[in-house]
Amino acid sequence: MRALITGGSSGMGLEYARQLAGRGCDLILVSNREDELASAADSLRSQFPVDVITHFQDLALPDAADTLFDWCTKEQGLLPDIVINNAGMFFFKELEEEDLERAQAMLNLHVVTVTRLSLLFGNAMKRRGSGYLLNMSSMAARIPAPGITIYSATKAYLKSFGRSLSYELKPHGVGVTTVCPAAIATPLYRLSEDKLRLGVRLGLIKTPQWLVRRALRAMFRRRRVVSPGFMNVYLPFLISLLPGPLVAWLWKKLK
Repeated sequence: MRALITGGSSGMGLEYARQLAGRGCDLILVSNREDELASAADSLRSQFPVDVITHFQDLALPDAADTLFDWCTKEQGLLPDIVINNAGMFFFKELEEEDLERAQAMLNLHVVTVTRLSLLFGNAMKRRGSGYLLNMSSMAARIPAPGITIYSATKAYLKSFGRSLSYELKPHGVGVTTVCPAAIATPLYRLSEDKLRLGVRLGLIKTPQWLVRRALRAMFRRRRVVSPGFMNVYLPFLISLLPGPLVAWLWKKLK
């Protein structure tokens, strides 16, 4: 079995790589951080008796998915059994004209690239009759809020897209699982180590190990959507109860 993991050089992607390697799964790691990618591959090879291939690429470019698919299937001659669309980006601020380029990169990375990779690899898996797609959404998919305007919208798209696609591909032996975690202790949010550790101790932030175990279990069971953690139960509901004027006042204080 072989898995392709985007954003596989650090954080959640690297934890997916570790846990799949622990299951004896060969790996294809894709990242736009070349040094981290090489270091991650060396570490995995030293820990697990699996084959690790790396591919340095910026997945936020408009044609990234087609380039990656061609490299994997044509140049390498490989069709992975598992594709994990984990690569992501995050920023928290009020949108202005100066943010257009960064917003476009997020739209490309979260929406365009994931959609095309899911369709390209998904249909190849469909022809083969087996495979797994796992797309990383977020609890933010249920929390449209100022400061994360583009982020929450793209994650809502991923949740809807993945759920619909799962109905199309499941009859052909291909599982599509969308994971919607709450806060996870990774570098994505650019919090200090002390704040991450405090969040974990308080139970407000979960570890990548905790999340990936649950995500992989859901994927292999071909669950459509999984939203691990108690925060996924109460926080979106509580936020939805906030009146609009209060949200506007809180944002004025925060920004």
